[in-house]
Amino acid sequence: MMLAQRNPQAAYARVAFDARISAANPRELVTMCYEQLISALGSALIAADRGDNALKSASLTRAVSALTALQIGISGEEGVADALRQFYSAARRAVLDSVLSFDAKVLASIRQDFIDIARATGGGES
Repeated sequence: MMLAQRNPQAAYARVAFDARISAANPRELVTMCYEQLISALGSALIAADRGDNALKSASLTRAVSALTALQIGISGEEGVADALRQFYSAARRAVLDSVLSFDAKVLASIRQDFIDIARATGGGES
């Protein structure tokens, strides 16, 4: 296990995360995606501020992955499902745009939107 040799903490965190996913219901999976997205965007903002391009890139990749998972998990075609699809798609586009031209203000706004949604649905940051 190459990851454990390099960073045991990351390996244990990955195992714990995988266990949470295995035991989660759909609502909990959405909450986990929101947590990952909020964390990834926060890390990207901090990394950009510090000039750590490797961490910034890895964080933006995590954010895109979380948004992709949220998009894939939408069921239905109308109403809230369509609104979520549009919202997640716009957020994903903005994150991808920041890969080429980093925009801290836009990413901070997206992060805050997801914090607000998580709070409103009872599944996120306080």
